[in-house]
Amino acid sequence: MGSFSIWHWLVVLAIVVVVFGTKKIANIGPDLGKAVKGFKDGLKGEEDKPAGSQQVADKSTIDVEAKEKSKL
Repeated sequence: MGSFSIWHWLVVLAIVVVVFGTKKIANIGPDLGKAVKGFKDGLKGEEDKPAGSQQVADKSTIDVEAKEKSKL
């Protein structure tokens, strides 16, 4: 019951390739990179972003700023 030999790992790799396919395995790296970048950007918060970099979720959404009326 020691560590696995190289032949065990080659069989496991062959099974993974058969199950998932090479195209899906090749997309793991870029997808993981995008996820990490998005996570880091989310941690920065809105106050750290430049003024023009806000993203609009929907074309019909209007972002407005509410102002108080002064009482006379």
